[in-house]
Amino acid sequence: MANTLLSIQVIPRTPGGRDSIPYVDEAIKVIEDSGVKYEVHALETTMEGELSELLKIVERMHEALVNAGSPSIISQVKIAHHPSGISMDKLTEKYRP
Repeated sequence: MANTLLSIQVIPRTPGGRDSIPYVDEAIKVIEDSGVKYEVHALETTMEGELSELLKIVERMHEALVNAGSPSIISQVKIAHHPSGISMDKLTEKYRP
């Protein structure tokens, strides 16, 4: 079982005031390509895995945004770390129909 949930909202600055959604899509693609379990929500994406692995994904997300032309990125990150194990499903099961 994973020991960490990490939620991230990336806020890329875009050249010429372009729409940020294509940049956010690039960041989500990095998560998708990583193979970790994740869920995309309206204002953030939550990943499930090992802390060190998830932090490396965050770094790769920033690199991808810079490579896509974003001159700077702000990320808001929330981390829930439980060495004995944690999962999105377990935390939210009582809210699901």
